Amino acid sequence: MKHKKEEIKKIVLEIKRILNRLGLKLEIIPGVDTVMAGRIISEIGDINRFRNADKLARLAGIAPYTMSSGNSELTKASRQENRRLFSAIFFLAIQIVKLKKGTKEPINPIFYEYYRRKISEGKTKTQALICISRRLINIIYGMLKIKTEYRDKNMEEKKVV
Repeated sequence: MKHKKEEIKKIVLEIKRILNRLGLKLEIIPGVDTVMAGRIISEIGDINRFRNADKLARLAGIAPYTMSSGNSELTKASRQENRRLFSAIFFLAIQIVKLKKGTKEPINPIFYEYYRRKISEGKTKTQALICISRRLINIIYGMLKIKTEYRDKNMEEKKVV
């Protein structure tokens, strides 16, 4: 067991080194650790192969497509998605809306409020998490495309105080 834990630590350090060398800072997003960042980036690959965040969302299976015939229109989930990327993003959405242990404070208040708003609009919990996943795709796309850091209002307020 001890040997396996040491191996895991070496692998995590190697992932961190690769992320730093590439200049990618996904770990700044609350709920994203080194392993999750490596998992997401390995599934996405080169971000420049996507023209926009919509194309990345399509790969992740988060963007639905519309089938229409005559006057009828049907929206379906894509079946050509990368299931590993979908599960990583969906799991991240779950992590972001969780409450911190021992408190009633959310990990990310902005996403938590968005989640509550979607549920109050009549969406199911799964549908609300898909909405959060789509927003995460937009954020991740922007971060990878221009190699910038994640910023939210709460982080900026803490720096000011």
